[in-house]
Amino acid sequence: MRKYKLNQDVKGKWSGRFAKGIDPLALRFTQSVSFDRRLAPYDIEGSLTHAKMLKKVGILSAGDYRKIESGLKSIRVQIEAGRFAWKEEHEDVHLNIEKALIAKIGPAGGRLHTARSRNDQVALDVRLFCRDQVRRLHAALVDLEKVFLNKAKEFLGVVMPGYTHLQRAQPILFSHHLMAYVEMFERDRARLTDAYRRLNILPLGSGALAGTTFPLDREFVAKELGFADVSHNSLDAVSDRDFAIELAASASILMMHLSRLSEELVLWSSTEFDFIKLPETFCTGSSMMPQKMNPDVPELVRGKTGRVYGHLMGLLTLLKGLPLAYNKDLQEDKEALFDALDTAIASVEVTAKMMAGAHPNELKMAVAASDGFLLATDLADWLVRNDVDFRSSHEVTARVVRYALDGGKDLKELTLEELRRFSPKFTKDVFHALELKKAVDNRRVTGGTATANVVKEMKRLETRLKNASF
Repeated sequence: MRKYKLNQDVKGKWSGRFAKGIDPLALRFTQSVSFDRRLAPYDIEGSLTHAKMLKKVGILSAGDYRKIESGLKSIRVQIEAGRFAWKEEHEDVHLNIEKALIAKIGPAGGRLHTARSRNDQVALDVRLFCRDQVRRLHAALVDLEKVFLNKAKEFLGVVMPGYTHLQRAQPILFSHHLMAYVEMFERDRARLTDAYRRLNILPLGSGALAGTTFPLDREFVAKELGFADVSHNSLDAVSDRDFAIELAASASILMMHLSRLSEELVLWSSTEFDFIKLPETFCTGSSMMPQKMNPDVPELVRGKTGRVYGHLMGLLTLLKGLPLAYNKDLQEDKEALFDALDTAIASVEVTAKMMAGAHPNELKMAVAASDGFLLATDLADWLVRNDVDFRSSHEVTARVVRYALDGGKDLKELTLEELRRFSPKFTKDVFHALELKKAVDNRRVTGGTATANVVKEMKRLETRLKNASF
């Protein structure tokens, strides 16, 4: 076994370079253990694998490795049980664990940090953390999509108005509306999967910035920790936080989708719409008005969206002026990243449970969808199919609508004689175009709201979700 002479002096803060310790005010300002302690499981996992590799290449003796392994596992038990004494004077999660290890097993603990810097150590820990969070968020999205699909199947026959400019536009299936969100969530899952590919790169072994003189087996560490590859530039590896920005961006887009849904739920649950009933367990009452049932959960999801956007902008701003390689500024990535992912996961989970208990007001939706003017496009399309060019058909239909409005009638209430005042092309067959269910099911083009299409899309997405393993 090759032997390497290691510095056994583990006393003091960092080295003998400093004559005085850090000012208490500066310590409180620079410490990160108050928030980065949640990286502890990943720090221990990385350290165990690093030690295993050091033994493999002959840098650690078998005896020292056993002591390190036993010590780290013991510390992990303490942390999980809430018995570990975190110390602010040790600055961060990494040094807290290292100091505890040295106190527990002696000089062997000081050998663990051989060929490793805090720079590549923290880069590893954050990536390990992010991998777990991405898996959690991905799984939560799959569950959310399943809720929407089940709801779409349950209420397949319900017709509602589709809107543009928040004005009633054309009749659609309620299920088609729900499936629009499933498409959004599918893109969110795809973004996470793609981001994971770039996240899943091992930075450990890059040292402080230039690599190390020790003969490390980085590929062994990558395989042990489940990374797809090792980083190929040490400067980039220790200073890269693109993955954090990508995840915050993915979370922001996801939150935007949830916020759009939340806005609709707030509107639809109002007395003015009364399109949907949210479960009482996800609403609150008023401290003054006893009749109120407030949609607090969707309102909060909508509000928390801005919070996640802020974290994305914070991370972008944090990185924009940093020279290579590591800078202390990067300590500020964690709270933003932690909270962005925590917020996104919590928002997806609460939305899924709330939507599982939500029910559409089928009668209200049907009444709104029966507004005859929602079929104006169908009337124009009928004329086109009867040899009238679309622009002329549009003009004729617009004049018919104006006539009906002035007379206080719906389109379906007009007689054939009244319609023929605007075009001789109208025949009694035109009234088939003004049947609500037929108007919906005539939209058979791929992606349209026809029942057959929606059923087909539900089956397609169900198949995708069955194979949605990460």
